[in-house]
Amino acid sequence: MREFQGKRVVDDVSLQVEQGQVTCLLGPSGCGKSTTLRIIAGVDRQDGGDLLVDGEMIASDALHTPPEGRSIGLMFQDFALFPHLSVEDNVGFGLHGAKSKKRARAGELLERVGLTGYAKKFPHQLSGGEQQRVALARALAPRPRIMLMDEPFSGLDNRLRDGIRDDTLEVLKDEGTAVLLVTHEPDEAMRMADNIALMRDGRIVQQGAPYNVYNAPMDKAAAAFFSDINVISGKVQGALTETPFGQFLAPGVPDGGQVEIIIRPQHLRIDFDRAGQGPRPTPQDGAPARGTVTRARFMGRESLVEFRMDFDDLILRATVPGVFLPKPDTVLWLSLRRDRCFVFAA
Repeated sequence: MREFQGKRVVDDVSLQVEQGQVTCLLGPSGCGKSTTLRIIAGVDRQDGGDLLVDGEMIASDALHTPPEGRSIGLMFQDFALFPHLSVEDNVGFGLHGAKSKKRARAGELLERVGLTGYAKKFPHQLSGGEQQRVALARALAPRPRIMLMDEPFSGLDNRLRDGIRDDTLEVLKDEGTAVLLVTHEPDEAMRMADNIALMRDGRIVQQGAPYNVYNAPMDKAAAAFFSDINVISGKVQGALTETPFGQFLAPGVPDGGQVEIIIRPQHLRIDFDRAGQGPRPTPQDGAPARGTVTRARFMGRESLVEFRMDFDDLILRATVPGVFLPKPDTVLWLSLRRDRCFVFAA
C-alpha cells in the first residue's frame, strides 16, 4: 500500500513473480504501476505490506532493505547509461572484485546480447537499440534474482522494437531471472508475458495467463483495454435481452436491469452467403442482422468497415482480413459467434 497526500495510489497489490518467467504489470498511465515498481526496488517505501524475495523478508512496516541489498536489477526507459564510461565499464559498474573478473563478466554478457567488439565504445557511439542491450547487460551483470523493467522499449523505433524485445526475452529466460515488466501497451504484454496483472486505480483487477486475460475479461473496461470493442446495450426481461442478432441470455441480472454485450470487431462476420459467396452461418452464430455501410478504411493488414444497423440505429465495426472496401450505403448482413461475446451488467 502507498499513499500520497491522502490518496491511495497502490492499494492491496499482491504479486508473485516466478523464476524464469515474465510477469507484466499492465495498465493505463497513472494507475500505480511505476510506484509499485519503485517500492519493490526499494527507492520508495510502502506505507503497509510485506516484500519477500525467495522467502526472505526485505521490506515490511519495520524493515527497509536498501536497493543495493535486495539483489534486484533495474532497467528504465531512458537506459541511464553513464556517458563518460565505456560500454565495458558501464556493464561492470555494479560488480565487485578484481578488474579481470569484471572484464570477463562484461565480455560474457556483451556476447550474449550481440555486442561483441563494442567493449571500448562509448554510449554516444551506439544506436538506441545497442544502448538498450548495454543497459540489459549492466542490469544482469550482478546476477539479480529479480529484474524490474519500467517501459524499457518505449524509446525504440517501431522497426527495431519487436526484434529487440524478443532478443531481450531470450537472454532473460536463459539467465533464469524472474522479471517484472511495467507497460501500458497490451501488445507488448501479450508478446512477452507468461503472466499478466491488469492494474487499474492502484489495484490489480485481473491476473492470469495472457490467453485467459484476453479471452475472459472481468468487465467491459478490461475487454476494451486490449482491443477495440463494440457495445450492444439492452434491457433484461425473463433473463433475456434483445439484440440485432437475436436474444442473449443475461443470467443473474434482474428484469428491467441493463446489460452490455461486448463483441470485438474481428469477431463480427460479414455474411457473404446472401450474395452466394460463402457458407451459411452455423447455429452458434445467432441470427444474421442487416446493416448499412457508413465508411470503410484499409488499415494495412485488414480493412475496418463501419455499419449502421437497422436495430436502434446501432453502430458496429467489423474487421476483414486484406482489402475489403464496400461503398457507403451498401447493405450487408452480419453474424457473430455468441461464444465470442461477453455479457456484463451495465
